[in-house]
Amino acid sequence: MKYVVFTVAALGVPPLAVLLSFGRTWMKYAVWAMIGALAVYQNTAINFFSHEHYRGSSRGMEVSVVYLLAAAILLASMLKHKFPKLVPSVGAALFVVYFALCLPSWGAADNVLFSWMETWKMIMLYLTYLSVRAYLDVTDDVKPVVKGLAAFVLLNFLLLVKDHLSGVYQPHGVFPHQNGLAMAMHLFANMFFAMFLAGGWRGSLLNAAAFVAATACIVRTYSRGALAMVPVSFFVTFVLSFASAPRGRRLRVVGRVVPIAVAGMLGLAAMLPRIIERFESAPEASKNTRMELALCAREMMIDEPWRGVGINNWGIKINPPYEYAERAGRNPNRGEDFKDGIVETVYLLVGAECGIPALAAMLLWFLSYLVLCLVLAKRFAGTPYAAIPAGLAGGLLACYLQSCLEWVLRQQMNLILLMIFFGVLDYLSANHARLAASPADRGGRHG
Repeated sequence: MKYVVFTVAALGVPPLAVLLSFGRTWMKYAVWAMIGALAVYQNTAINFFSHEHYRGSSRGMEVSVVYLLAAAILLASMLKHKFPKLVPSVGAALFVVYFALCLPSWGAADNVLFSWMETWKMIMLYLTYLSVRAYLDVTDDVKPVVKGLAAFVLLNFLLLVKDHLSGVYQPHGVFPHQNGLAMAMHLFANMFFAMFLAGGWRGSLLNAAAFVAATACIVRTYSRGALAMVPVSFFVTFVLSFASAPRGRRLRVVGRVVPIAVAGMLGLAAMLPRIIERFESAPEASKNTRMELALCAREMMIDEPWRGVGINNWGIKINPPYEYAERAGRNPNRGEDFKDGIVETVYLLVGAECGIPALAAMLLWFLSYLVLCLVLAKRFAGTPYAAIPAGLAGGLLACYLQSCLEWVLRQQMNLILLMIFFGVLDYLSANHARLAASPADRGGRHG
């Protein structure tokens, strides 16, 4: 039945695109639907060639409602004679290079179907990115995207409260894992923190609510990596927000931080015993496993430094008959059905599966958007738009550093959100001169 519904939905993409092309309002609803569909991502995604028990970063050729809506938005923009550039920015070009450098790893793959699953995911992610860029180019309005993301944050917060009251130790909202929720919420918390500090767009109450909700999600997941990034990312966001604010409003930025800092310290004091318990009760075996799997990744990179052992083939190569685990000194009590896990850092995972050149390209892709945030915060200084890159600078820094301990940035939902934010940043970059010159006419009165 699920496949029948999916087929009907897929066939509905062209007529939906025609409908969306009739006006910006329809496009706005489609973007809201695309962001909202993330809340039911697991239930609306179809995995063709599914291998649900495989311990890899992709377990099927996944197609979701998010991707179908993205295709409809992109097609609608073409119907409005706004054919998007296929590679519209430096960041997009770096992603294309990263994608291309992952392809040679197919030659070392034990299972090319698994490699296709991850490759397909990367194609769908780029489709999502292009759809966001296309929507913004057609409507020239970033506010609906921001509002849709705020609603997504508040929904996750409500689910977190529900799980908290039900006694769930580490709630995860609509994400498949609490670490994924915590990492994503860093992007939201920092962006809405910066927007609240700026206070230039109407909707400060919404920004404040989204900021508080996202921060609560980070803290309540008890994710150690995410908790460690809270002071670092918020400090970066505050510094950039202060520096990009008009000189006459900088004291107001400081004034808005003070009550937040006080409330934060009170909240931290209330939850400190549980946070300390989370750090102290972490099993030693978890630390040892992380270190051993990192050594396994090193062995794979030594063996195949240029092309890796095969994209999305870690789950195969870490187990017999391959000897990477034994070479790294990892010799658990393996039963016949034992399957080892994934190395707990996205960087070593990409380096092992796709080789050092692909890893370098991914690092450049990530860093290009962090640098772009710093550049845009300066270019938009004194305008409401400065809050978006100022906040995302702190959020991206947290995600990148946390990724040294997690492989979350190979999971679909987190990557989709990352692509949405990257699309927004590229739109701001491409139109910074015009937007900075007339912020009041293009979003300065709304938030």
